[in-house]
Amino acid sequence: MSIFHETGSLHAKAMAQGPLDLWNHWSIQILVLFSLALQVFLFVFARIRQRGTNPLLRILLWLAYMLADSTAIYALGHLSLSRSSKGLDQEQLVAFWAPFLLLHLGGPDSITAYALQDNQLWLRHLQILVVQVLGAGYVLYKRIADNGFFVMLASILMLAVGFVKYVERTWALQRGNMDTIRSSLKNEPHVKHHQFHALDQGFREGAANEEELYVRRAHSMFHVCKRAIVDSWIEKDSENHGGEMLRDIRNEDYKGMWTLMEVELSLLYDILYTKAAVIHTWPGYGIRVVSPLATVASFLLFHFSVKDSHGRVDVAITYTLLSGAFLLEMASLLIALGSCWTYAFLCTTRWSWLRYTALCTGRWDQLRQLVKKFTRRQVGGQARRWSGEMGQYNMLHFCSRHDTVFSPLVGRLAKLWGQNELWNRKHYSGSIQITDELRLWLHRYIERFSRRNKVNTQGMLRTNWGAEALQHYGCFDDFKGYLGVELQEGIIIWHIGTDVFLARSSRSKAYDAAQEQVVKSIRTLSNYMMFLLVERPDMLPGLAQTRLYQQTCQNLVDMWRKSEPSSRSGPTKNFRTMLKELFRIRDDPNTSRLSERDKLAITLYNEKPRYSTDVPRLCYANWVTEALLKREEEKGSVSVLELVLRVWMDFLFYTANRCSRESHAKKLSSGGELTTILWLMADYFHKHTVLNAPEEV
Repeated sequence: MSIFHETGSLHAKAMAQGPLDLWNHWSIQILVLFSLALQVFLFVFARIRQRGTNPLLRILLWLAYMLADSTAIYALGHLSLSRSSKGLDQEQLVAFWAPFLLLHLGGPDSITAYALQDNQLWLRHLQILVVQVLGAGYVLYKRIADNGFFVMLASILMLAVGFVKYVERTWALQRGNMDTIRSSLKNEPHVKHHQFHALDQGFREGAANEEELYVRRAHSMFHVCKRAIVDSWIEKDSENHGGEMLRDIRNEDYKGMWTLMEVELSLLYDILYTKAAVIHTWPGYGIRVVSPLATVASFLLFHFSVKDSHGRVDVAITYTLLSGAFLLEMASLLIALGSCWTYAFLCTTRWSWLRYTALCTGRWDQLRQLVKKFTRRQVGGQARRWSGEMGQYNMLHFCSRHDTVFSPLVGRLAKLWGQNELWNRKHYSGSIQITDELRLWLHRYIERFSRRNKVNTQGMLRTNWGAEALQHYGCFDDFKGYLGVELQEGIIIWHIGTDVFLARSSRSKAYDAAQEQVVKSIRTLSNYMMFLLVERPDMLPGLAQTRLYQQTCQNLVDMWRKSEPSSRSGPTKNFRTMLKELFRIRDDPNTSRLSERDKLAITLYNEKPRYSTDVPRLCYANWVTEALLKREEEKGSVSVLELVLRVWMDFLFYTANRCSRESHAKKLSSGGELTTILWLMADYFHKHTVLNAPEEV
């Protein structure tokens, strides 16, 4: 009996030690394959963040980015410190994997920095580069020097490729640094932009589609965008043809201008977050041509030196690493040659024969189309466009929520973990697609603004938020006390006042189709500005007003609970509805509980809270409502709706204009923001006005 008991104990112990034994015997194999898998994942999905797609995919991408370097560094350290128990031949074969880990540290071309701060840490990456190269060299020196000439030569080839690719990544991080961009612009010759613009005019008929034309035009004006993001001015004397190019852009219709700005920002994304700045140079193209050839040579050298003593698993892993490296490097070469950046490179090269052979004969266009079909990627196509999504958040919607036993399960878990504020921001926000009507109104507003000398020589607005709109309609004195001391205070006051006014006005008047479109745009802009305040405070200039926002929310919640005592338990619901609420992830302000929001707005208007230190913003919001209703009686609904729409466009334009350039650059890594497009558009209009202004006598 004791024998059976002892046998069972040993079996259980062996089972318990199984995973540990697996790791002890196969840790290096697991690490190198995992490192390769991470590289493939980053290569395929790196571009998803440019359009701000599914949050789950973004989290996975972030994890892959963080794990890619950590895994390769840990595996290299493991190789340099541990010794295999499988025999000398297998130990030497495992050492051959060290250069591949160095190659993985170089990363794919589609992602170098995940956040803008990564570019600022390029010196740290340079230090890590030196350490890891020395580590890989040490592993090869200790374990593979006596393994035969072929394997040693293959190792040296892959070590050289890995070293160059890692240097290239560090170089890309350094080139993506804002200070580096600013310094490079001082020495950048302006003439090449004019050459590109002239060539662009000649290739219009040969472009594949209209989108391709906008990509090429964006390249011809990209130096303006780079100067804007680092706040570097275009000298009028040195930019003789700059005014002409800007005038061509200004003559675009609003859709063309929006497209051009979106493509410009996508090119800026490439410079800041990918290897584009170093790929499309002579060294960059040379690396992409040599890397696949060196990988093939290493593959053949290894193939002819494989010994029977090598384990089958290790040989298979080596072939997998070589094949994976070749496929990734070959895809990198094809994508680089078919990129719109290659077109810009060819247009500005001093080798006229190369420009004629590639562009004038149409061969490059044919190659680009083949690459698109082969890779199934629209390089420079719709993927370069902004998603068109505007965030939405409504204070009255949030404050009129029901606290019931059937509140979302995730929300209750977040509250237990102390993340209630994060849950409220995410759960009660939503998104909406910007309409063509709103694009047109914003385009016209910014264009007229730049023509009327409303900005100074630095491109900064001369007036505060909302002031220009109120002055235009001759009612600045009626509202100047309700714009707030800080921008965020003004957003809170006008956001609540707008909702109360629309709720009160819609009860007494029936809007026609055109007015309903204006009302929709007003709500969209109001909710968007509140979304920036709650979810994107770094995109707003001025002092943060978090305490003021929280206090105002609490005042509204208290008012709602006082007027609706049954709101805490909520209305009676059937089981299906309660189950739906239990697992609800989003409570979008544009699609749910609209009647409750309007009911809270009417309650606020009827109660007319008096001014006090506890509820001053609700008082100001009510005064805004009363002033708008009074003006509606005098001027009519159309005039007041246009006034409110213009005020919100003024808020938005001020936000875009005064937001820091660094905040605009940071947001490009997560899909971009409407304010960034408006900022760049306004900058183009302003530069056009200055460069085409008549000379003073």
